[in-house]
Amino acid sequence: MNTAIKVEKIAKCYRLGAIKDSTFRDSISSIFKPKKANNSTLFWALKEISFNVNKGEIIGIIGKNGAGKSTLLKILSQITKPSSGKIELKGRVASLLEVGTGFHPELTGRENIFLNGTILGMKRTEIISKFDEIVAFSGVEKFLDTPVKHYSSGMYVRLAFAVAAHLEPEILIIDEVLAVGDSDFQKKCLGKMSEVANSGRTVLFVSHNMQAVSALTKKCILLNDGMIEYFGDTNAAIQKYLCNSNEIYINLTKQDYPHIKKVEIHSSESTNIHQVNKPFAITFDIETNQLLKGAAVSFQIIDNEGTPITHVLNIDSEVPFCNEIGVFKLKCAFPKLRLYPGKYSLTVYFAELSTKNHFETLENICPFEVVVLNEIRDYYWIPNHARYIDDYQWSLIS
Repeated sequence: MNTAIKVEKIAKCYRLGAIKDSTFRDSISSIFKPKKANNSTLFWALKEISFNVNKGEIIGIIGKNGAGKSTLLKILSQITKPSSGKIELKGRVASLLEVGTGFHPELTGRENIFLNGTILGMKRTEIISKFDEIVAFSGVEKFLDTPVKHYSSGMYVRLAFAVAAHLEPEILIIDEVLAVGDSDFQKKCLGKMSEVANSGRTVLFVSHNMQAVSALTKKCILLNDGMIEYFGDTNAAIQKYLCNSNEIYINLTKQDYPHIKKVEIHSSESTNIHQVNKPFAITFDIETNQLLKGAAVSFQIIDNEGTPITHVLNIDSEVPFCNEIGVFKLKCAFPKLRLYPGKYSLTVYFAELSTKNHFETLENICPFEVVVLNEIRDYYWIPNHARYIDDYQWSLIS
């Protein structure tokens, strides 16, 4: 059989509001406590999903926050048990799900390398044979004999990835933690994952960076509300992912903290179509139940590969808002939006700078398409050929 991972009707249910006994003593004492009414509710993080992954494949897993990606990876990594269904894994599994997974903070980097190798079932001689490669790749040689609790998050991730990728697991599972590293290290990681897959091993890669997903994978699983919405060609999955949002973002739920109620794009044409070089605007309805010191809202315009094209920021000192309780409407206007023809969306951030409170991140909302209309030219606009068009004028001077 060529199958490395087989998932059959996996479901995972959590009971919201339920508190588990933290110690053996708590468990015993709870027997003698009067039973309280169970006010908890059930939440299905995964809903009977099934798929197969062949040996040597690199599969992307994408979806919005809360779609079930992390829960699925924890089940595949055998950190969490499913509520129902079963999985079959053929070979050793190495996973990097969050900063510090599998590391003991009191041990040094050197000791953690050997600890992780032992957990993977490797002999000491095997670990020693890969040791120099791991250290070189991670770039933490100077701190190898320092307890990892003193590492920065970037150092932590570099060493954790180097260990997971070099100790030759048959299945490598990587979550969004690569976003912690710098761009050069991310490129090294992508190259290493490709090398791992080309050697016949299997990689599952979760990321919100669509450019990385499209560069690394040919097939992708799109999760939505705990279910598989699509499993197939990566480009098709990315398009579905970016188009899952509405042109207008509206939050209908009542929140007890400062939040964004509505985001709306105002394009030049009907629906969500915008003509190059025409005026373009975005409005934000922000509600606060408290006075904020240095409120800030910013947004990125994201292309269809997940690459940020521009980042625009407004802070309270420039255009005051949230300086009293109520709803504030902000408008950001572009006299001429000069994005290259293609599909785009917004990622919006809302925070308070003085306290560093981060209230919200809204990802991939308000999709829109930039087009060129009523223009006859001798050549075509090539999809994804560029990202930006500035005003220009040609002249013959000799």
